[in-house]
Amino acid sequence: MTLISEFETDVVYPDSDGRPVAESDFQREPLIYAVNALRRWFHAREDVYVSGNILLYYEQGNPRAAVAPDVLVVLGAPSHNRRSYKLWEEPKAPDFVIEITSRATVSEDQGNKRGLYAYLGVSEYWQYDPTGDYLKPALAGFRLIDRNYWPIPVRSDAEGHWLG
Repeated sequence: MTLISEFETDVVYPDSDGRPVAESDFQREPLIYAVNALRRWFHAREDVYVSGNILLYYEQGNPRAAVAPDVLVVLGAPSHNRRSYKLWEEPKAPDFVIEITSRATVSEDQGNKRGLYAYLGVSEYWQYDPTGDYLKPALAGFRLIDRNYWPIPVRSDAEGHWLG
């Protein structure tokens, strides 16, 4: 038995961070909608994993090295339920993450999480502000190029409504 295997038997990776799924209806509703819509979109693919608010562990042996994306999609990962997503047990990091922004999360979503997702290699990172109070425009997407996120152009009308 290797040292890491012996060490791993003592490490506990909790299934929950003890935080609520969302602060309010404004954050919870888009989160649930996005997870359900993406699951329906990829329903015929057994190699796409879609989830939301699940703990993603990114450093083996360190249960504190975790993040819980509001919504994530992994192309090339088996589509089955999990208690958590441990990168060393999975084929890869998510391809797509969206964070539903609020007053309490906007700094973390634009700072620590954005940097962590870039480090993990998340190809597309999106932020959505359902109230339009913290992000202008309310929907912002970023594509990972050379280890940095660059804005994905989003068209909106004068009132900030997304045009697609």
